[in-house]
Amino acid sequence: MPKIPSAWLLVCLSIGMLCLLVLLIGPRAKWSRCISISILLFVVGFAWNAHYAECRLKNILAEELEGKELIAEGRIIALPQSNSTGAKFAFELDYLSSRKERVSHFPKRVYLSWQPAWRSDQKIPEVIPGQRWRFKVKLKKPYGSLNPYTFDFERWSFHQDFGASGSVKSGELLIPQDIGIADFELRMELARWKLRERIRSLLPKDARYGGVIIALVMGDQNAIEQDDWRVFNATGIGHLISISGLHVTMLAGIGASVAACIWRRCTWPLIIPVSKVAASAGFVVAFIYAWLAGFQIPAQRTMYMVGVVAYALWTGRNPRSFDIWWWALALVLLIDPMAPYTPGFWLSFGAVAAILFAMKDSSSLLGIPTGKELEVQWSHRALQALREACRVQAVVTIALLPFTLYWFYQASVVSPIANALAIPLVSYIVTPLAIAGSLLPEFIGRWLLLLAHISMEYLSVLLEWMASWRWSVVWARQPDNWLLLISGAGIIYAIRPGGLQQSWGLRVLALLPAFVLFIPIGGLIDESIKPGEFRATVLDIGQGTAVLVETANRKLLYDTGSIQGKNDDAGQRVILPYLRGRGIDRIDRMVISHSDSDHIGGAASLLRHLQFDLMMGSLPNNNVLLLNLHTRKIPSIPCRYLQHWTWDEVDFLIWHPHEETLFENQYSMKPNEMSCVLEIRNKNSSLWLTGDVEKRGEEEISNRLDQIALNMIGDREIIFMAPHHGSKTSSSIGLLTKLSPGVAFAQNGYRNRYGHPHPTITARYESLGIPFLQTPKTGAQLWKFGKDPEISVSFLRWDAKRLWHRNADPHVGPLKLLEGKKQKAL
Repeated sequence: MPKIPSAWLLVCLSIGMLCLLVLLIGPRAKWSRCISISILLFVVGFAWNAHYAECRLKNILAEELEGKELIAEGRIIALPQSNSTGAKFAFELDYLSSRKERVSHFPKRVYLSWQPAWRSDQKIPEVIPGQRWRFKVKLKKPYGSLNPYTFDFERWSFHQDFGASGSVKSGELLIPQDIGIADFELRMELARWKLRERIRSLLPKDARYGGVIIALVMGDQNAIEQDDWRVFNATGIGHLISISGLHVTMLAGIGASVAACIWRRCTWPLIIPVSKVAASAGFVVAFIYAWLAGFQIPAQRTMYMVGVVAYALWTGRNPRSFDIWWWALALVLLIDPMAPYTPGFWLSFGAVAAILFAMKDSSSLLGIPTGKELEVQWSHRALQALREACRVQAVVTIALLPFTLYWFYQASVVSPIANALAIPLVSYIVTPLAIAGSLLPEFIGRWLLLLAHISMEYLSVLLEWMASWRWSVVWARQPDNWLLLISGAGIIYAIRPGGLQQSWGLRVLALLPAFVLFIPIGGLIDESIKPGEFRATVLDIGQGTAVLVETANRKLLYDTGSIQGKNDDAGQRVILPYLRGRGIDRIDRMVISHSDSDHIGGAASLLRHLQFDLMMGSLPNNNVLLLNLHTRKIPSIPCRYLQHWTWDEVDFLIWHPHEETLFENQYSMKPNEMSCVLEIRNKNSSLWLTGDVEKRGEEEISNRLDQIALNMIGDREIIFMAPHHGSKTSSSIGLLTKLSPGVAFAQNGYRNRYGHPHPTITARYESLGIPFLQTPKTGAQLWKFGKDPEISVSFLRWDAKRLWHRNADPHVGPLKLLEGKKQKAL
């Protein structure tokens, strides 16, 4: 992220002071005051955001400290994520030193992971907020893989003000509890930890939905299983499995009622009215619970709205509903300018805004009787409450549709039914029982928590049944901004207040643009591929390989990245979100280069969610993937030399392994040497995907590249994947000399333990004048091979565009490679 010069802050402050003078002593015309106020607010907002960014950018670890073994001393400052395999936690640094000297400048907050050593019986001790530790650590700047439509770890680290991330080698507990009198936030984190441990101790050890109960009480969602999240998202009730605004409002209301009941029993109302005391008590309860919930944005929004209402009562004001909403929005943005980068911000504020807008003419929202209704029969009131509850649910579902598609690329068809059942049960039964059980004495709390868990179990049975329906979820690509604006305008008209009987036709017509969100219009306009052209997306996958190749009507996925744990593989973490964001749910051919886990690791996850027509690869016949494919009735064939096919005037050719390869004889050579080497070529360009092939395999490929084969390649511009991520056992001089690629690239992990790419290989490409692009430096690489002799490539990392060529303008767009001209990276 580029730094904002301090001079800009001075300019903003100068403009702000000028606007303030205009307001104080300038003309009193209404238009001039409005313009001055608008400019003043814009300038102040810009200056505040610039200051916010500068403070965080100064907190980044120095590059010379990366990878070194350091001694770090400080405190655990947040609720850790702990399980049987280790712990991840926020750490406040007070002292940092290397073996030689003390480090004077270092980030104050870092994010650490403490895992047991490989094949070790080491047990990680319990880390608790407020503890002071001395750790032996290795740190690096906040770094994460950068791909379209995927989680951005660097943005998250910036938002959380983590100046570094790292791993713990060993630790020594210095002080069990180091919390000062003024450390309110740390005390709240310790209270959250104690509350979580209490819930865990009261629930049975095999309680499947213990993580859900913890999430409902205190907002910690880390213990919820991925399979459960799949069900909750498929049925559209994921928003309930956290601290929602409704939960905070409910507790604030209880706190206000208790305070009012106590205050009325004395003569105190003569001093301070009951309504003011109740409002203050409600705000205090909302404030405490928002902190216990981790200060999530829905909880913040509700807390601020309760606070605005309390302030209005104390000052004798009568604010409109949207005034309260605007004040809450302003406070959230003032405290956390990065809030709009989170889906919770848009979903929370969007839902409340939609309800306030659509239901403002309601005579009794959700059936709460007003003065005119006291004479109406209860049956009529109940019917009215049911109608308005249904309308509120419909309004929220429709209004949040664009946000849901933008952030999650899916919409739940069964969401209205699932929410109609889940909202009352979760909000009025499960959550109150869970909160009461976690706060009341153990002899009764245990039973209340058990009842909450049983209720959740019965609900989940129904939800799993609904999620199993094939049509329960509709997937779509991430909508473009112009589609969001058009559909948003239609939705505003469709949910507007007023009767439905007279205008239902126009309302339905206004919703048509929203249905267009499910049609990939933006993709057809911006990303069309003509016959004879193809595109390759080299994903920033870490230490592994995954490349998506697209022709006009077909798609091929070369390798599926790595697997790092039971629920952590590149397919689930990177490839699937990318494909979902693009609106891709079918792959014509999956090519697996060989059986190493960093190439095959994400295949199982992708097979569960996507449709594949065929798999070809270099795998032994006992590989678990082949059994998985057989179970799903997906054809599979071995990869071998001389195989070729043509899609949309684009040729695909296999150069390795040898032509007699079968699944049964895969181990005649070691797995790397059996890598499936694939060439994709059109009239002017050639892309080589090489897997982990090493010197022996490269020699075989060189022998196959006789004069006839080289004449077939002709003068095409070659883009070459550095074999085995740039290891020193690959990229032989013989193969590079024969192919003479114009550009090479490597997919490898940032500061990976294997040292890929090896310095000798990097120097080899440099000596041959071949630009060598590495995904840790470029992020995902988007290559476009057209019919003309021009190849374009764009990178997701801003700095990579500057490093590519001295004359390249990073703001112009995709960079160009002209045929036969090898532009050397600086």
